[in-house]
Amino acid sequence: MNMMASAVLAPVPPKNLAETGISVVMMRDLLLKTMFRTNLDTCSSISRAIALTIPVTQELIDLARSQRLLEATGTLHANSGGEMGYQLTDAGKARALDALAQSEYYGAMPVPLDAYREQIKRQSIRNIQITREQLTNAMGHLILPKELLDHLGPAVGSGRSILMYGPPGNGKSSISNGIRDALGDRIYIPRAIEYAGQVITVFDPIVHTAAQESVDDPTSLRRTGNRFDNRYVYSVRPTVITGGELSLDMLDLTYNPTARTYTAPLQLKSSGGVFIVDDLGRQAEPPQKLVNRWIVPLEESRDILSLQSGEKFEVPFDTLVIFSTNFHPNEIFDKAALRRIFFKIKIDGPCQQDFLKIFAMVARKKGVPLDERSMLHLMKVKYPTIANVYANYQPVFLIDQIIAICNFEGIPHQMTPELIDRAWANMFVRDEAIAH
Repeated sequence: MNMMASAVLAPVPPKNLAETGISVVMMRDLLLKTMFRTNLDTCSSISRAIALTIPVTQELIDLARSQRLLEATGTLHANSGGEMGYQLTDAGKARALDALAQSEYYGAMPVPLDAYREQIKRQSIRNIQITREQLTNAMGHLILPKELLDHLGPAVGSGRSILMYGPPGNGKSSISNGIRDALGDRIYIPRAIEYAGQVITVFDPIVHTAAQESVDDPTSLRRTGNRFDNRYVYSVRPTVITGGELSLDMLDLTYNPTARTYTAPLQLKSSGGVFIVDDLGRQAEPPQKLVNRWIVPLEESRDILSLQSGEKFEVPFDTLVIFSTNFHPNEIFDKAALRRIFFKIKIDGPCQQDFLKIFAMVARKKGVPLDERSMLHLMKVKYPTIANVYANYQPVFLIDQIIAICNFEGIPHQMTPELIDRAWANMFVRDEAIAH
């Protein structure tokens, strides 16, 4: 079934404590820790902090009161619609400190891993339908050969893995970003997930862009303001971009021994979105080793993570992985690895006609008038020295150089054969021996 953003089913807010799928003891301790750390004291403010509806938060507060861990302060807050205030009892403070000693995590209630699996199915990257028009619009700032879009469209629409390869400076990174922009819809990202009593934080403001939150309104008579389960954040499909810094340990759960909390690895944060491995071959680990780590996830749509205890567990793997490299695939992968990467697309330099289009577009955008004599000098004198090999980065590089020279010389932005020569001299380094 193909779907666009509007068809992504929202996770329904739990109507009572049982529907959260989390153990009552864990929720009670999270409530106490949150109140201890934040000094919040009204049901509506606590409900926002722990990401549950007001009625369910009240149910949790009442449970903690019945266990003498919370007490009503007897004050009604005028600025909070006359709400009752609550505070931790001495027993509640002691319990909060014990719980913090086991894990510093407080705030939003986590989503059970099984519930998260179900939500991933509802918003899978493999369910989206992408049209030629969407892809063309997202790549509008790039001049690409039509046959490249012929290959890219089915690759993106499949939600499977893509390997883009070819000489440097031809827009592999820009194309990856264009693919991200073409998706353009929104999904639900859990603030945290729970497995075996452990909380793993997932939502990351660096990776995820929140679109809207679902907040319960304390003044509403029915108090059902939540349009979706607020343990999730409605977010643009995520994109994780890594380059030469990517190492294998970034693909494992991160455990903070001081706070005794877990953070999701990059590929889990990118669920429902795009994971771009740029500059493959520049990492400390060899590309073959990095791709071997992805073999099970790419083939079986599941990943295996480990807790500190050594216990292994499965999480969904629902990510469009884009590998981008300047090396020929046969140089860095064996046949088994290549077989598991679903689409291989060569990104070549532009032909002369496309190069001239790009050059003219960049010059216009940057306010440098084109000059026929200079263009002939560039095409007939300079490019033959490098066997007429064109690259997408060169127009931007040359025109930026010309602008910098004009600014330095105090002359209006212009193009002359002499300025082309000076700009060209900075684009390549002459091979020569240097005495050390």
